[in-house]
Amino acid sequence: MDRRQLLTGAGAVLGAAALPLKVGAESASDPATVKALNDLFDGIFNEAVDNSPTLATSLGLDKGDRAALKYKLGDASEAEEVRDVARNDKYIKSLKAIDRSKLSGMDRINYDTVLWSGENQKSGYDKFKFGSWGSGQPYVLSQLTGSYRSVPDFLNNQHTIETKADAEAFLSRMDGFATVIAQETERFKSDVAKGVIPPDFALDRALGQMEAIRAIKGADSSMAKALATKTQSKGIAGDWAGEAAKRVDGAIAKALDAQMAAVKAVRPKAVHDAGVWRLPDGEAYYTFAARAGTTTTLTPDEIHKIGLDMVAELTSEADTRFKALGMTKGTVAERMKALGDDPKYLYDNTDAAKEKLLEDLNVQIRAVEAKLPEWFGTLPKTAVTVRRVPKEIEAGAPGGYYQRPTLDGSRPGAYYINLRDTKEWPKWSLPTLTYHEALPGHHMQISIQMEAQGLPMLRRIGGFSAYSEGWALYTELVAAEMGMYDTDPAGYIGYLQSALFRAIRLVVDTGMHSKRWTREQAIKYFVDTNGDAESAATTEVERYCVWPGQALSYMVGKIKWAELREKSKSHQGAKFDIKAFHDRGLVNGPVPLQVLEQVYRDGGFIA
Repeated sequence: MDRRQLLTGAGAVLGAAALPLKVGAESASDPATVKALNDLFDGIFNEAVDNSPTLATSLGLDKGDRAALKYKLGDASEAEEVRDVARNDKYIKSLKAIDRSKLSGMDRINYDTVLWSGENQKSGYDKFKFGSWGSGQPYVLSQLTGSYRSVPDFLNNQHTIETKADAEAFLSRMDGFATVIAQETERFKSDVAKGVIPPDFALDRALGQMEAIRAIKGADSSMAKALATKTQSKGIAGDWAGEAAKRVDGAIAKALDAQMAAVKAVRPKAVHDAGVWRLPDGEAYYTFAARAGTTTTLTPDEIHKIGLDMVAELTSEADTRFKALGMTKGTVAERMKALGDDPKYLYDNTDAAKEKLLEDLNVQIRAVEAKLPEWFGTLPKTAVTVRRVPKEIEAGAPGGYYQRPTLDGSRPGAYYINLRDTKEWPKWSLPTLTYHEALPGHHMQISIQMEAQGLPMLRRIGGFSAYSEGWALYTELVAAEMGMYDTDPAGYIGYLQSALFRAIRLVVDTGMHSKRWTREQAIKYFVDTNGDAESAATTEVERYCVWPGQALSYMVGKIKWAELREKSKSHQGAKFDIKAFHDRGLVNGPVPLQVLEQVYRDGGFIA
């Protein structure tokens, strides 16, 4: 998805539809002011959808009056970035013209959330006109950024086909794909002229992925196969695969060749330094990225210290748990590695074994789902499916991630797992990943958010990484409290490894971008501290290099959720209800962490 959806991980949530505010019944806002606020939000939401065809599709809104959007991709030009800046400034000005003092309860929360988002983006827009403007992603092209990797995945997994017109729209978007690649190539060149060049290893990884995609003939491309499968399943006659293949071998190949040539031309200028400190005004950029990622004012030094303290605490607990398993020799990392190398916990690296792994994840989802009513009052209505990360992008993709459903639930939420090497996923590590990505983690939070009829529309589709990733990491703790590891001591080690992994991120992200650690230093810290496979640690570290600040959101967010729960217990005493606590945080939607505290204060959970 492009950033013009106003939904970056950093947390843009500019918009909302005029819907009845059932959530926040404590509100006593001035009705005329509320109407003005919702009218503004409604306009922002509609403008966001109309300017982003991919957003329209992801939400299932590319039909009816918006049917034409299904034939298009977003505009990836620098001129569109400039238009984004103007739109954001317009939204902030309009919002500030509304009298906040006449709002209360959730109306005020909505106002504060939207304003925080707009001003956060503006702070990026005003100072850093490179990469994805207004977000914490400094590079147009890398192993994680660029339409060369996102558009095929989008078309294959989100573009629905029911009719011949839908199939024609798929081909139209393939035509647009070549244009988007060309636009990004021009932006990449523009950024290079500004002194913004990805590290050498990021360019090498990106080139490797581009070359792998380019080497596939059109008839064998994932897009041609996906279009053929979708049309055949609906009985839509025509040589759809052939038409798709022509585009892959024609305009798309030409655009990708030009993009690879641009990257290769820059490669000799790339340096090995991992951190964004080396970019123009790089230290200020990282301060912006850290604030965007955490939605707090914590400094890189403070975050680094928190990380070191948590690493020490979690390492100590893991040591105790290992001793209970009879594993007493070596460092915690060495014992993690030994447990990860134990054949009884490994799947074969074959397609059949990978299918079995996916089946096992579904079993884990059903097991935790049965216990949810004891801990959560509101449950998601939308289903979640488990999918494998597409083979063509798995080399540079994260280990696991979540894709949200459509608003109407016609496409379920999807929990993706990267199966490039099953050795990266010993069986004891998988339950925690499942709880994080599916239930009670991302799928629960995002589905409830999207199903919350009382929330303004763009609050229903917006997000903040610190809120959502913090929630998902917090629910790993909740899963342990639910008893999911009571008969699985090795699985509990997996839970501790996951928490330690996120604490390490605080150290490594700030280490590279603020303290000028090298890539190799960061990888070694991961391996030496958590026992990760070097391939997995390398992928993670290289991710942080091209997406600074985002990795901070997980543990900083978890700390806030856990802190608010303890404050609520202290304030409410015997009246504290864990289901009510969880509902309060979920049904009111994603907010910056400082606003989350106000959500609980307004609800009487904390003083």
